[in-house]
Amino acid sequence: MRSLPCLLFTLALAATVPAGAETPEVRLAARGLKLPPVSAPIANYVPAVRSGNLVFLAGHIPRDAAGKVITGKVGQSATPEQANAAAQATALALLATLKQEIGELARVKRVVRVGGFVNAVETFTAQPQVMNGCSDLLVAVFGERGKHARAALGVASLPAGAVVEIEMVVEVD
Repeated sequence: MRSLPCLLFTLALAATVPAGAETPEVRLAARGLKLPPVSAPIANYVPAVRSGNLVFLAGHIPRDAAGKVITGKVGQSATPEQANAAAQATALALLATLKQEIGELARVKRVVRVGGFVNAVETFTAQPQVMNGCSDLLVAVFGERGKHARAALGVASLPAGAVVEIEMVVEVD
């Protein structure tokens, strides 16, 4: 098997990197994740604004590997699990925009706040569990620096029919 030696080499290489020295990009790669291309805004706004040591990231919507918007309404055409996965995809998009803005994700001092909007039927009440797709990834990538304040709201619709939209505020050095 050609992949086994490659896997063993990767594991040996990972074992030589002290846990504290891992970069956010290395942690993403260890999970088999990569940052998507940064999408252009779909209206009259910029994707990120830096004010002092804070970066405000505009609302991002999830896209699949082909760049198509992940659509749906939880409780109707999407499951909570599908929306949770879409929230993780949106977190990756936010991180891609953040990296474009600041250069390296290692410059993140703290994820300050995440605001999440879930396109759902009016009786759906598990918005926090959907948004954990984003929050869990941020903590996995940044550790304690990834823990943040958060709002998780249910809404009747989102741009382009997206199943979630997420905005974020990050403190950088």
